[in-house]
Amino acid sequence: MSLPDNDTQILELIKSDLSTAVVGDVLDAAGLTSQFLPPQIRPLEPGMLLAGRAMPVLEADCLGEEVTSQGKNHPFGVMFEALDALGPNDVYICTGSSPTYALFGELMSKRAMKLKAAGAIVDGFSRDTRGILKLGFPVFSHGSYAQDQRVRGRVIDFGCPIKFGNGVVVRPGDIVFGDIDGVVVIPKTVEREIILGALDKVNGENTVATAIEGGMSTVEAFETFGIM
Repeated sequence: MSLPDNDTQILELIKSDLSTAVVGDVLDAAGLTSQFLPPQIRPLEPGMLLAGRAMPVLEADCLGEEVTSQGKNHPFGVMFEALDALGPNDVYICTGSSPTYALFGELMSKRAMKLKAAGAIVDGFSRDTRGILKLGFPVFSHGSYAQDQRVRGRVIDFGCPIKFGNGVVVRPGDIVFGDIDGVVVIPKTVEREIILGALDKVNGENTVATAIEGGMSTVEAFETFGIM
């Protein structure tokens, strides 16, 4: 089995043929046991799928709109620059702030779509939910909450490695894959092995499912195929 050379085709294959559960199992077997983002990060609606390249964004809490001479003279920090840096198949993925305000909304979704980005993942809330759902743009967050980040938080860096509260590290270019069961990170350095392993595991699970439907016990199935 081989993978397409085209990046877009690889990401579409992940969405069509894999699940985060299967990918997570293969990562575990490879010794990469801390690859799922915190479980409170969920799709805005159950059917949303997201697979793309991480464009990490670092957030921080602040108080008010005062900006020192050390940074951009803007109450949102470099959020707009981070958004404009998105390219095709990129995912705006951020962490660093407290989960007390919205980090992504409808206008940001429209800009990201214009840039052909794959979606957004925020370690906090999103807002303008009806507008985002109408756009059909994949957004994963802690849920909906309208309180704005202005006067409460700002983007302080982007295009840099980021670390989530549960210890998961996301680097630029890593594949991030989200479905109803959560978001898993596939490091760029091992992506082909992990994707091929996950595709192979799906084939094995289909064989087990057929055997169980035919009356095989779970004990016998696991002893026979080593999959459950």
